[in-house]
Amino acid sequence: MKTLIIIPAYNERENIKRVITNLTENYPKYDYVIINDCSTDDTEKICKENGFNYVSLPANLGIGGGVQTGYKYALKNGYDIAVQMDGDGQHDPAFLDELTSVIERDEADIVIGSRFITKEGFQSSGMRRFGIKFLSLLIKLCSGADIKDVTSGYRAVNRRFIEIYSKDYADDYPEPEAIVAARMYGGRLAEVPVIMNERMGGVSSINPIKSVYYMIKVSLSILFFRITFKGGNRK
Repeated sequence: MKTLIIIPAYNERENIKRVITNLTENYPKYDYVIINDCSTDDTEKICKENGFNYVSLPANLGIGGGVQTGYKYALKNGYDIAVQMDGDGQHDPAFLDELTSVIERDEADIVIGSRFITKEGFQSSGMRRFGIKFLSLLIKLCSGADIKDVTSGYRAVNRRFIEIYSKDYADDYPEPEAIVAARMYGGRLAEVPVIMNERMGGVSSINPIKSVYYMIKVSLSILFFRITFKGGNRK
């Protein structure tokens, strides 16, 4: 099945070349597109100089807008599967086959790469793991989806959800809300174990203060989405 790897990138000059080189040299059967979210560093310059396939946004849209742009690209170019993969090196492309094969067998519409099934590799901080467990419980109560790694940005979707997410995708820290949306649209979800790495370089956009904002904002967004969703569309 024709598969696209969507790689959102914001100020990833320390990582993007290594990520793309690994992908193209070791997993050449997969197409990719970098969504450069109006980076203020040399990310776009590196993409241009190395002939990478990329789209540069004219304004910073955040992770949600960047990923949604990737879904729009996938829909326009006729892809059957789209995989989200971070540009910071945390997501190991060695697990791409595990993610996509579940969709190819038509066992799920959305497949999430989870750190918490085998609990190998980078597990994040204790505070973040607590927040993830809280969001996992909230999502289960709101939608019935029983997902352990609800903040994982390493996930694959089929063509139906390429189309859905290209039209309806959360703007800010979208991964948990996208799970609720998947259930509301009648999607089948699955998790597969993956091993994630620590960020190779650069600085994460989520600091302790933003983590508190993240928890409040995402929790309210999930509740609001669940309340306003009706009959396959938002009210």
